[in-house]
Amino acid sequence: QLQLVESGGGLVQPGGSLRLSCAASGFSLDYYAIGWFRQAPGKEREGVSCISSSTGSTYYADSVKGRFTISRDNAKNTVYLQMYSVKPGDTAVYYCAAVWTRGAMCYITTNRYDYWGQGTQVTVSS
Repeated sequence: QLQLVESGGGLVQPGGSLRLSCAASGFSLDYYAIGWFRQAPGKEREGVSCISSSTGSTYYADSVKGRFTISRDNAKNTVYLQMYSVKPGDTAVYYCAAVWTRGAMCYITTNRYDYWGQGTQVTVSS
């Protein structure tokens, strides 16, 4: 059974850091592009960042550029989202998603992805 599991969420103060993990089971992430998305209460799910399968090319939404870093460790079958200088506006449930592709592209729209995790809550508050 293909499964993605996010972890690492929690309560963090503004300006702090947090690292989210997205671990895959039942399949290898080697040929999958991975996206991170978030959804705040009352808002639509939005793309935050993504990383391609073959080249490791990355993309960041303007709202997180320069503060978040996405990376992948295929040996651990895990993708990470390192969050720095977090703001209250980063508060949301964060989801990772996967789509099979051998290209150098990744995607920031939800309809491109086939597999989703259950989400992890990130709350930025003092």
